[in-house]
Amino acid sequence: MNRSEPLWWPTERQTDPLSRYYRWHARLYDATRWSFLFGRAQLIQAIATDRQPRRILEIGCGTGANLLRLSRQFPNAQITGLDLSADMLAQARRKLAQRASAVTLLQQRYDRPLSAEPAFDLIVCSYCLSMIDPGWQQALDAALGDLQPGGLLAVVDFHDTRFSGFRRWMGFNHVRMDGHLLPSLNERSEALTQNVRPAYGNVWRYFSFIGCKRGS
Repeated sequence: MNRSEPLWWPTERQTDPLSRYYRWHARLYDATRWSFLFGRAQLIQAIATDRQPRRILEIGCGTGANLLRLSRQFPNAQITGLDLSADMLAQARRKLAQRASAVTLLQQRYDRPLSAEPAFDLIVCSYCLSMIDPGWQQALDAALGDLQPGGLLAVVDFHDTRFSGFRRWMGFNHVRMDGHLLPSLNERSEALTQNVRPAYGNVWRYFSFIGCKRGS
């Protein structure tokens, strides 16, 4: 990707329900969501144990917390963050102001690969696929299309809950918790490591997954 491109590149109007949701939540996101979004730093540390990716894409990058971690962990990498919400990306732009030369932000849907040829050796999805409903299958297929042979797909996200009331409440906040993501990841890619962990006394569970495209 051309490094002369602006750090933030809006491409579509804010008409999606998630965009409207995050219009109100963007400024409070980092202060309120830290108690829910477990495993993000550990996922990046696990990648760094034996890989130094040079072209990284984060899908649903939000306010840029993971982009900041990625830029610190992989200082020589070219990093792209993609999100549908202009309001969330505005927060990311401020957070990443000192790293504008290393990070490019794109505002658009992710329902097809970004380029005709695979361009990334690491694609990260952090608590975004559970919110892309419908459309998470297309996002996964697009990610595998963008992933170079031998590249890694790294995902951390909500898994499931045994409490129907909590599931409904999370659904109100655009989060689907049906345990549907991990089986699909295993169908579409070759798992290198994966685990499911409980949160808050097993009120819900979250998972982490690192895999590669089948046939790589």
